[in-house]
Amino acid sequence: MDLGPLRKSYRGDAEAFEEQHLASRDPIQQFGAWFQEAVGCPDIGEANAMCLATCTRDGKPSARMVLLKGFGQDGFRFFTNHESRKGKELDANPFASLVFYWEPLNRQVRIEGSVKRLPEEESERYFHSRPKSSQIGAVVSRQSTVIPDREYLRKKNAELEERYRETTVPKPAYWGGYILQPDVMEFWQGQTNRLHDRIVFRRPRDGSAPLGDMTHRGEGEWVFERFAP
Repeated sequence: MDLGPLRKSYRGDAEAFEEQHLASRDPIQQFGAWFQEAVGCPDIGEANAMCLATCTRDGKPSARMVLLKGFGQDGFRFFTNHESRKGKELDANPFASLVFYWEPLNRQVRIEGSVKRLPEEESERYFHSRPKSSQIGAVVSRQSTVIPDREYLRKKNAELEERYRETTVPKPAYWGGYILQPDVMEFWQGQTNRLHDRIVFRRPRDGSAPLGDMTHRGEGEWVFERFAP
């Protein structure tokens, strides 16, 4: 199937995303500004939906959509089953990439960094803040394992609904949170002529090359540059 003709217009040059349009030279605050615009856009159903890409120790990648459940100067939080494919890959190779794509705004944000598990107390608090049906769902599903059919899930869900009708659902030991601590954050905005805007923040590593003439100082440890599209 030839998909070459599939093409849509983005923004014009008058709406380019230039350095003076940054809400902040702190990329976490810049993310917050764009995130609030996405939350306020009626055409975006889940502004916190993100693609999480992980990788095995020998370099085989996998990706899936998950939900962002918090962010701040310490990083970006999400929750899942530690025994799932992504959980096992994060145990073996604790680095990941996130991508947010807000199509109605012609924007995406790409984030790379190291990942670690959240403290058990934080996972426990978040687990019990979820709707009870979602808590039971986490107990029902041993994520990424083979099951016979959907009826298996229905029966197990009904059994646990009855068991925990009047009691608290215990958080499974295999379920919890992660935090990605960013080293790179890229802010992309589409242009109809495909000369897209890319402003990339990074934390220089110890021993990295001296900053060039086209590198700008951000807040704290951050620097930022414009990349060719």
